Amino acid sequence: MERINVRVDDLLKQELEAEARIKGVRPSDIVRLALEEHMHAQTPRPNCRDIAERIGLIGPAGALPADLSTNPGHMEGFGRD
Repeated sequence: MERINVRVDDLLKQELEAEARIKGVRPSDIVRLALEEHMHAQTPRPNCRDIAERIGLIGPAGALPADLSTNPGHMEGFGRD
């Protein structure tokens, strides 16, 4: 595990140490948990679908017929040269 230094004012330090005593843990445990919760609350990273949509690989097909997937007439000649 890596170590970092964080500067806090006296009041925050006292509150952190008091919380740690009450919970029976180290102050660094409380800081680590708070930092993890903060980072997980951030906007999630985009997934593959989001990326594909953003770069234009997938998206709405506005000019296509609404019944494209259900009307067999749209499949006439499909796969033939």
